[in-house]
Amino acid sequence: MSAPRLSLDRIARAAREIDPVFLDSPQFRAEALGESLGVDLVVKVESVNPIRSFKGRGADFFVREVDDVSVPLVCASAGNFGQGLAYAARRRGIPLVVFASVNANPLKIERMRALGATVQQAGRDFDAAKAAARLHAAEAGARYVEDGREVAITEGAGSIGVELTAWPDPIDTIIVPLGNGALLGGVATWVRAHAPETRIVGVCAAGAPSMERSWRARRPVETATADTIADGIAVRVPIPEAVDDIQDLVDDIVLVDDATTLDAMRRLFAHLGIVVEPAGAVGVSALIADPARWAGAKVATILCGGNLTLAQVEDYDLTGVRVRGHPR
Repeated sequence: MSAPRLSLDRIARAAREIDPVFLDSPQFRAEALGESLGVDLVVKVESVNPIRSFKGRGADFFVREVDDVSVPLVCASAGNFGQGLAYAARRRGIPLVVFASVNANPLKIERMRALGATVQQAGRDFDAAKAAARLHAAEAGARYVEDGREVAITEGAGSIGVELTAWPDPIDTIIVPLGNGALLGGVATWVRAHAPETRIVGVCAAGAPSMERSWRARRPVETATADTIADGIAVRVPIPEAVDDIQDLVDDIVLVDDATTLDAMRRLFAHLGIVVEPAGAVGVSALIADPARWAGAKVATILCGGNLTLAQVEDYDLTGVRVRGHPR
């Protein structure tokens, strides 16, 4: 087995040095929601920051290490990583071009531009946008930044694991949304070393199962499509390094369908009063999908983003669930 790419020392440093607006996000026992799901539930809310997602952590840690600020950066993003990189690059005066698909969330496009990025839309999905971004970077002499491949980005995301392992009681299982693998890789690296008794479970959308298949096959497995409302984890071409990062650290990876994820989003709004985008809600979706598996356990999950347009909030009907004592 090859030596791990990720450094515990650097994850610890990230947890100290990342811009404080992204650190120490709220984590608390969601009593009523947990009771309804049959678990003792701890949620970590990563949407209460300037970009409404966890992606600012890794982007900030990466940008802190950029030597030549005159060389433009290029990335591809479904929207949240692009916002994080734009926020960090703006602080250091680094030019940034973000490629997004033609079907990307318009709110995320608007926010990336507002944070100073040049946004170009190309390709029908995230992975097609990545191909366009790579080509543009090569032609323009810019640095291509790939979320999930850059070590510093994954280590920055690992700072969430540092905070979760500070929870005063042992956590039985941490459930982590899985897209390109940076969040799961960083969190799993830290948790496996500091709370080895805690199980680590990743969650992919059933319509975008490439990382789940890759983990089981122990090699990257592409899919023809990534068809899910959870755009933040809609990956069809896995990053080999990210597959390696999680391979021997994760206990299981599960798939959840979009209907169950919508149910999770509605329950989060009803019980906690927070808007969580589909990719951020899949941990709760996993609890809904297989209640017997988690019954009675102390479970933590990361609500990793909350970027929804007003139209999406309307379409998803987030108030469409009844909660005892809180009629619709």
